[in-house]
Amino acid sequence: MLVEQESVRTGQIVIPRSFAGLMDLYEHNYMRLRRLAPDLDIADEMISISPGHLDLHLSISERCKYTTMMRLTYQFQQPEGVLMQPDMHIRVYHDARIAEVQDRLDHRQRRIVSDSSLEQKWKLNRFLYKWLGYCHHQGHCFHPVSNLKPLADKI
Repeated sequence: MLVEQESVRTGQIVIPRSFAGLMDLYEHNYMRLRRLAPDLDIADEMISISPGHLDLHLSISERCKYTTMMRLTYQFQQPEGVLMQPDMHIRVYHDARIAEVQDRLDHRQRRIVSDSSLEQKWKLNRFLYKWLGYCHHQGHCFHPVSNLKPLADKI
C-alpha cells in the first residue's frame, strides 16, 4: 500500500493516498480486524491477553444492523489514572466489508483528532493497518467468552 498495487476486490491498480487507495486500505483494515476479532457479537467489552505483551482492549459503543462502532486501545496505569494509547475509534461496515477510523483521542493534548481530509484519513487508517498487523503478530485475538474463563483471574 505504499506503492501502486492491485486492489483486493477489483484487481485494478490503486495508488496510495488516493481515494481508491483509501478504500482499498479500508478493506484491508476490515480483513485484519476480523482476523483479530472474528466475532464482534460476543460481548460489548473484550480483552486480548498475549503473554509478554500489553493487553489489548476492545469495546463496542454502538451496534446497528450494518455497522458496529468500536474502540481499540491499550490501557496504561498512571499515577493520575488510566491512560489509553493509542485510542482509536473505528466504524465497521459489515455489508461493505470495510473498517474506517472515525477519530483518535489524543489524551496528551486532551482532544479528538478527526480531520476529514484525504491525507489525514490515509494517515489514521494506515496507522490502524500497521497496528492491527502488529497485534496479530504478537498473538492477540479476541476469542469467544467460553475460551476466556481460565483467564478471568488475570483480569
